[in-house]
Amino acid sequence: MRLVWSFLLVMGLSFPAYASFDQSHAAWTQLLRKHVTWIRDGHASVVDYAGFKRDQPALEAYLATLSAVPKATFERWTRDQQLAFLINAYNAFTVDLILRHYPGIKSIKDIGSWFSSPWSIRFFTLLDGKRTLDDVEHKLIRPVYRDPRVHMALNCASKGCPALRPEAYEADRLDAQLNDSVRRFLGDRPRNRYNASAGELQVSKIFDWYGDDWQNNAVGFHGIKDLFARYAEVLAQKPAAIQRIRQQEVPVEFLDYDWSLNGK
Repeated sequence: MRLVWSFLLVMGLSFPAYASFDQSHAAWTQLLRKHVTWIRDGHASVVDYAGFKRDQPALEAYLATLSAVPKATFERWTRDQQLAFLINAYNAFTVDLILRHYPGIKSIKDIGSWFSSPWSIRFFTLLDGKRTLDDVEHKLIRPVYRDPRVHMALNCASKGCPALRPEAYEADRLDAQLNDSVRRFLGDRPRNRYNASAGELQVSKIFDWYGDDWQNNAVGFHGIKDLFARYAEVLAQKPAAIQRIRQQEVPVEFLDYDWSLNGK
């Protein structure tokens, strides 16, 4: 019995922290609830970067737990655990990037240089490698999970972006959270709306940039007009307009993107 307890003690002391990784991302949720606020009836959010700056040690502690997860461990997780992890990592490291330059910037695009965008800066470690935000979005997420709803979940710290939710994404309710983020974003009139006088949908430039993702995906969408048809009652109010959108008869115009910081 003494040998058994000795073995368990040694194993316990050497058991890596990532093996018990918190799939609820509670530490990230705690920070988000404290520093992110819904605005415009829950269709957008505003981030208190000054408050995040004061809580930077807590953010860095959470980021360290993300960086500590080896790729081999990550690959044993369920699909939803993996995707929630990557979305949260993208958003948390984006906040981290802003804080490295805050205050003193008005846009995430103020970071970087002529030769290096903020999304191509290799400033953090994830899944055993030094990564950029572009790596996470365009190499680890988009081609692997083929779920275009992530474009309503990944936040680029800009007013034009879909909202940063005041909670972490969690595997157990990931599908519902992604659907909710899509609905909230499409219901935000400054960024997505039916223009009755022009007889057209005026929508975020995101749907232009990532239109192919809505056409070729693993979750059953058949292009952006199919997406708009499913959420017609969110984009328009009058029955005739809703019917036209559902029948995919409405032309689409893409709006200019607002890159100003989504801070207070």
